[in-house]
This record gives sequence, C-alpha cells and structure tokens, in this order.
Amino acid sequence: MASVLFYPFTEYLFMQRALVGSLAVCISAVPVGIFMTLRRMSLTGDAMAHAILPGAAIAYLLSGLSLIGLTMGGLLAGLVVAALAGWVARSTHLKEDTSLASFYLISLALGVLVISLKRSNVDLFHVLFGNILALDNAALWLLASISTVSLLLMAVLYRPLVIECVDPSFLRRTGKASSAAHFGFLFLMVINLVAGFHALGTLMAIGIMILPAAAGRFWAKTLDGILLFSLPIGFSGCYTGLSISFYFDLPTGPAIVLSLGVVYLLSLFLGVNGGLLKKYYPKRHLAG
Repeated sequence: MASVLFYPFTEYLFMQRALVGSLAVCISAVPVGIFMTLRRMSLTGDAMAHAILPGAAIAYLLSGLSLIGLTMGGLLAGLVVAALAGWVARSTHLKEDTSLASFYLISLALGVLVISLKRSNVDLFHVLFGNILALDNAALWLLASISTVSLLLMAVLYRPLVIECVDPSFLRRTGKASSAAHFGFLFLMVINLVAGFHALGTLMAIGIMILPAAAGRFWAKTLDGILLFSLPIGFSGCYTGLSISFYFDLPTGPAIVLSLGVVYLLSLFLGVNGGLLKKYYPKRHLAG
C-alpha cells in the first residue's frame, strides 16, 4: 500500500514538481479563500479568475507560453478589471458584483477569442485548464515567490481583514484602513489566481482557494481553527488528485478539484460545525 501511495512521487520528477507546485499554491491561496468565504466573495473570486484570461491570452499571442509574459499579462488584466469594477460601482448606481460580472463576461469572451487566433485547441486547453505536470524549476520559483509575497501581505492586512469580516462599518469609520484592506485583498486574490492559473488554468484556479476553505468551516468555528483544517484539506486534495491522475490517466487539474470537492461534500454531511448529519440527527441527551 505504501508503494502505491508514494511511488509516483519517488520515481518521477514531474510528479514531484507538480506536488511541490500545488502545495506552494495551497499555502497562500487557502488563507485568501477563507477570507473570501467569510466576506461572501466566492463568486467574485470566480469572476476574477476569468478576468485574468484576456491578459494571459494577449501575452500568449505575443510570446507563446512564456512564464513571465503569461504572469504579467494575467496580473495586469486582473488588476485592471478589479479597478474598473470598483470605479463603476462607486460612480454609478450599479453594485460592484454587477459591474464585476459584466467585465468578467467581456474578459472571458475576449480571452477565448484571442486564444482562438492561434487556431490550436491544445493551447486553448492548456490556458483554460492548466498543465501542472509541465511545471519546471522556473515555474516553481515563481509560485514560491507569489506565495511568499501573498503571505507577507496577508500578515500586514490580517487585522483589518478580520475587523472587516466582523464589523465592516467600524472599519470604514476609521478612515483609510477600509480602502487599504479592500484593495489589498483584491490584489491578494489576483496574484493567487495568477499562481493558480499556471498550475490549474483559469477555469480551475478558484477551486483550490474556495473548496478547502468551505470544507474547513464545517469542522471549526474560529478563524484559526478553520485555517488549521483548511490547509491539510488543501494539501490532501492536491496529493490525492495527482495520484488519481497518475494511476487512471485523467486530467490533473480537474482531478485535484474533484478530490477537493469530495472532501467538501463529506464535510457538508459529517462536519461537527453545522454538518447536515449533526443538524438532522443530533445526539440525544439523557433525561434525568
């Protein structure tokens, strides 16, 4: 049994790189995903994941699958869409979710159109669904750098983010801290989505952020507790997905996200903090 579990990662370098890369993404993306669920921004994150596509597509058209080109293109597009959505929300009667959804649809259509100019379905599949098994040393260094920057910025913004989750009106009254927390968090979302894009593609990147966080909330009530549960869930989902992909010859990105999805469904039914089993079949107390 041990040989089956560890064989792909002891014998094949590309599997080792895929595991290291996915874990690097998890370390920074899962904490961001926790705050996304607490701030009810999960669908916003999904929209932002698609918003990076046109920048990556234009960079791909100009420089091919250049690591730096795709990163800068995706990062620039994500930041532009976030800024435009915020500007429209503050300048018109539209809510931010509506303006973000509008820009996300435009971005998605533009990105697919640009990629199709290459007339290669293989390249389109790579951009949309990623190719984590093709990570090289340069990609691993990039993912590690993004993870480091994300964790440092998260440490700086941690207190304002917690306050905003509990009492956003109080944070707004304190002055500039609210804007710094809001736009800083959008930046965190974008850079982690760009990191996830390199590993899992634009369509799957959000899964590694949201699913571990959503599952962790069924096992703990405090923020620290959710983090302690969510990170191992993310790690185990990546490991399991890579193993399933190796043994059953399945696409790796979807295998990872589905593994995380299975853990989420199990947590939904079995979790001790609001799980359906505990809700509908509570323990009976002995009557004295």
